[in-house]
Amino acid sequence: MGTTSILVSFLLLVLAAAMASSATTHDACPASCGNISIEYPFGIGPGCFRNGFEIICNSSTGTPSLAGTTQLVPVSLLNIKTAEARVKLPVAWECFDSSNKMYASSDGDVHFNRDDVYRISNAHNQLVVIGCNTLGYTQSQQSEGNGYYRYAYYTGCMSFCNNSGSAADGACAGVGCCRVDIPPDVTNNNMAFTEYNHTAVLGFAPCDYAFLVDRDIYTFHTADLNMNVNTTMPVRLDWAIRDGLTCDEAKKKARSYACVSTNSECRDSSNGPGYVCDCSKGYQGNPYIADGCTDINECEDKEYPCRGICENAPGYYECKCPSGYHSADPLNIPCNPNFPLAAKIVTGGIGGLFIIAIVVFIFLLGKEKRKMKEFFRKNGGPIIEKVNKIKLFKREELEPILKTNNRIGQGGFGEVYMGYLRDEIRPVAVKKPKIDVKLANQFANEVIIQSRVLHKNIVNLIGCCLEVDVPILVYEYVSNGSLDKILHDSHRMPLDLDLRLQIAAQSAKGLAYMHSEITTPILHGDVKPANILLDEDFVPKISDFGTSRMITIEENYTSTIIGNWGYMDPEYVQTGLYTSKSDVYSFGVVLLELITRKKVLDPDINNLLGNSLDTYTKKKGVIELVDPEVSAKGSIGIFHSLAEIIVQCLNLDVDLRPEMADVAERLQSLLK
Repeated sequence: MGTTSILVSFLLLVLAAAMASSATTHDACPASCGNISIEYPFGIGPGCFRNGFEIICNSSTGTPSLAGTTQLVPVSLLNIKTAEARVKLPVAWECFDSSNKMYASSDGDVHFNRDDVYRISNAHNQLVVIGCNTLGYTQSQQSEGNGYYRYAYYTGCMSFCNNSGSAADGACAGVGCCRVDIPPDVTNNNMAFTEYNHTAVLGFAPCDYAFLVDRDIYTFHTADLNMNVNTTMPVRLDWAIRDGLTCDEAKKKARSYACVSTNSECRDSSNGPGYVCDCSKGYQGNPYIADGCTDINECEDKEYPCRGICENAPGYYECKCPSGYHSADPLNIPCNPNFPLAAKIVTGGIGGLFIIAIVVFIFLLGKEKRKMKEFFRKNGGPIIEKVNKIKLFKREELEPILKTNNRIGQGGFGEVYMGYLRDEIRPVAVKKPKIDVKLANQFANEVIIQSRVLHKNIVNLIGCCLEVDVPILVYEYVSNGSLDKILHDSHRMPLDLDLRLQIAAQSAKGLAYMHSEITTPILHGDVKPANILLDEDFVPKISDFGTSRMITIEENYTSTIIGNWGYMDPEYVQTGLYTSKSDVYSFGVVLLELITRKKVLDPDINNLLGNSLDTYTKKKGVIELVDPEVSAKGSIGIFHSLAEIIVQCLNLDVDLRPEMADVAERLQSLLK
């Protein structure tokens, strides 16, 4: 590169720096043209404006206009706060001679938006078409077209006239004049017409007109059917920094980012692409220049209320009452002297009531705490808190779950709610049981017993709350509900033979574990489909053997067993003695329901449970009642084996019933 080229490049860099400096400081830039304020990004002269925002000032008339247009476009307002400009744009027209031929026209396009910073405000303007037998429309720049149409926007309307008296002043609804709203993102003033026969109307409407105009300013008059073709109309424009960027994108490009004032904010344009800048709350000025947004002294501005003493601060202000005065809202309510006599009397009375209220509150709080401690002691808290596996919950931890909209079950046993513990992602089932007063003192022992039970086919007890009159239990949530609902509910689910055998075998495993695989055997006492829950994989889990259901074999604990009559062991009903074989009998009824899909109250089931039928008849009856859903697909040998297990479980002679471990093993063999 030669010396001359280097010198030229250096001079260009210096000139660019000077222009950038002037664009930042604007010390030498005209601040107005006539009575119109010119603020950056607008400007007059080199270095005073951002690209696309140049203004030309006619010094002799004091009239500003947009730069780069093919026809003068006067400007009456440039507002950087509302991002709005007000201009006058020409009317588009076409005129016809006596032979109905168009002899002159103008599409109104003056190229006022060469740099694409303006949009026609769809919120304030409308398109008006004047003429008779006239279709006029506006169209955006041709380069924006896509597909069939060359232009991105076509918005227009059609006007008719029957005769010279058809049109009326003030009426622009399709007779002599029509108007239509415009969409956002319209970029220029380019109009077009569709030509119709004008022969009958040439005498009173020889020309067609189309123009954009501020809807609050223009009113149609019949004289406009012969308006001057050089007429211009007031139009409101929306402008923005249209670098093809949103606020978030523009902030990443520091050199071109327009919101340069320290206390400024960016918002995306509401009409077309790009963004505009605002001063932050509590500041005013020009956000497009460095330090252009300055603090508003609200104390000097009557728009900001203060009925006390105003103190200004950067970006905000404070309004206070002077010492010795007060006001509930000094912004709007005058300050009054503190404590007049009436106020002292009222305040003293209120203060006394407040002290009494505090004393009463403390008393009630202490009483509530003592009550909660008593519940905790009565419900076996000192014993249960020594059990590591059981978590003790505070009442307030469970209150968000114990709401009516979370309730998933209700009955004689109590209520069950589903919800989430704090910081947990898996749901839990919270059971608020109804406990007989006679059994309340056994609660601690039963929770401790359940804490020893850990088996995949037994519902896991997570913890309990003892600070209430009726202890609340927290269990793992089992999503598919009870076997009873799945078998008999209106929304019952289809179950194939393998799945039914799986449910039966695993339920038997859970009961066998309770009977014979833990140190202190446990009897369930209420085995029925409603107490067998199924998770999302249909894995069964035995439930409801806590509190009033679960007993130990060593205890003579028979009088309080609460079972369902249809599933209750006849031997227990007669003798009052409940043994592990009583659970076996109840499980036999459950197994019968599982393969027949008939409720225990069904007459066919009742006949099988009766003591008047022999073993063979009962086995035959079981096979005949097998649910058709599985009978057609299963092996008759499997059904014979199932019938044999059921009949043995239902044997009225307790000694001839199998142990639950034997039942579980036989069902598992059938499943294999």
